[in-house]
Amino acid sequence: MTGVMQTTSRTRYWHELGDGVVQCDLCPRACRLRPEQRGFCFVRANSGGKLELSTYGRSSGFHVDPIEKKPLNHVAPGTTVLSFGTAGCNLACKFCQNWEISTARSVDLLYQKASPADIAEVAVRTKCRGIAYTYNDPIIFAEYAIDTAQAARERGLLNIAVTAGYINPEPRADFFDVMDAANVDLKSFSRDFYQQVVGGRLEVVQETLSYIVHETNCWLEITTLLIPGLNDSDAEVHALSEWIATELGPDVPLHFTAFHPDNRMRGIQRTPASTLLSAREIALRTGLNYVYTGNISDAEGATTSCPSCAAPLVVRDRYEVSRYDLTTDGCCPRCETAIPGLWDSQVGRLGRRRLPRPKL
Repeated sequence: MTGVMQTTSRTRYWHELGDGVVQCDLCPRACRLRPEQRGFCFVRANSGGKLELSTYGRSSGFHVDPIEKKPLNHVAPGTTVLSFGTAGCNLACKFCQNWEISTARSVDLLYQKASPADIAEVAVRTKCRGIAYTYNDPIIFAEYAIDTAQAARERGLLNIAVTAGYINPEPRADFFDVMDAANVDLKSFSRDFYQQVVGGRLEVVQETLSYIVHETNCWLEITTLLIPGLNDSDAEVHALSEWIATELGPDVPLHFTAFHPDNRMRGIQRTPASTLLSAREIALRTGLNYVYTGNISDAEGATTSCPSCAAPLVVRDRYEVSRYDLTTDGCCPRCETAIPGLWDSQVGRLGRRRLPRPKL
């Protein structure tokens, strides 16, 4: 640890309403907070007429993960990232699989303190390719994430956001300006699903996705968790895929992942592998070039293939890369088609090894 770390920080996205009341401007919830009141996310609070982030410099844990676990299949395959998060969330997904962290209502959960410089130093020391802001949504600790990302860039590290994309335009610009890659959850293509199951608005996430692709240099991949009977119909998968192909472009990778019962949806069955395989075929027929399956064993659905000649270029078995045939400039060696992504000159070799939790 370097120096003394404060546990609260003045935030950047808020304004005063008078009589000690403040409004948080980070996300569309626009929480209006009286003195000592906390926002929906729980971690942004009115402290003496100023909005503060109680989780700045405090983490719910650090782990070294394969980059494919984020999931990202077009960014530095086979390498590792230092993953960390805090607590709280600005959405209320009934199916959240990190609900112990995202719904935490006690900062006692945050048992590790670390400055942005500390985190960057640990990533370098553990030979990670970058830092992943994950576990809970990094949008709610945007100031902490942005400061850490700036420290990481000074050390030559990649910055990776794993997020639901529920954020307002001004902080969105600041946040994604320092991110090299992002995996954004597009949880459904139904406004009713977003309102009733997620507690948010679909159009906000669509705006974020469009912004990333058309206004930033941040590499984007998208994940949709398919839940039986709720968002897994052929019609919805087709509509979602068609919107991505038309509005974002056919080269944006899409990951379909399997749901398992958790949080407030323990009565719904696991997603059958057949559902993910079918969704992948629909998305490919719709015109997307890179569609993957997750949380199941599916070698074909984990492999990056050339959309022009169908040559397998990055062959994976879950998180292990067994074959890497891209040229040094990220092209198919057979037909010279450029494969979009953030490719290193050579593949990493994490394999199946389990790595110890890093110490700060």
